[in-house]
Amino acid sequence: MTQHGHSQEEVARRIGNPPGRGLLRDIVYGGIDGSVTTFAIVAGVAGAGLSPFIIVALGIANVLADGFSMAAGNFLGTKAELDDAKRLREVERHHLETFPEGERLEIREILRLKGMDGEVLEAATDAIAANEEAAVQLMLEGEYGLAGVDPHPQRAAMATFVAFLVAGMVPLLPFIFGVPDAFRWSAIMTGVTFFAIGTMKAKWSLEPWWKSGLETLAIGGVAAGIAYGVGSLFNVG
Repeated sequence: MTQHGHSQEEVARRIGNPPGRGLLRDIVYGGIDGSVTTFAIVAGVAGAGLSPFIIVALGIANVLADGFSMAAGNFLGTKAELDDAKRLREVERHHLETFPEGERLEIREILRLKGMDGEVLEAATDAIAANEEAAVQLMLEGEYGLAGVDPHPQRAAMATFVAFLVAGMVPLLPFIFGVPDAFRWSAIMTGVTFFAIGTMKAKWSLEPWWKSGLETLAIGGVAAGIAYGVGSLFNVG
């Protein structure tokens, strides 16, 4: 488990510039979906007995089109979260001006639930109520459950697209390079990618790396199996 330092300088730097949620969710989301959807196309088309050229053409089309679509969706979804946070900040600023006593009661209750009481609670309530920015931030976290750091729509979208592109190309490589028994190698390489993504995300989890890897492999395998089964129903070979 990664530990961080607790010197005065390290604490001030870390608390003063929190990283927020980061890009882990976007990378894992894009990577897994890229692998699953592209291999689902490979499995479905291969199951239907169509040519490698068609597999590559449809696979690349999926990687580019679906990858961009996912990135756009993530951008708009993340931007909606950001816009909502900005709206709620303005709502709380208005409430602090219009209903100062009611807002003070809310600040006091949030701090009470954090474990403060007595004179310390009253002093902390007065101090935060006198600082508009601190009061607004406390409201966002305590009243609405929002994180203290705003998300970054552009970075989230780019991380999703790059992860989708990289992982989504893996199932196509054996067909692009004309490897014998390409479908078998595509399945193996995709399975390795699923497992690798699972073990990677275990770095930020208390779950054992092998368990996280097997979980991701199982989820991807089910999706691929369904696609291959459906494709087999239309086998023209």
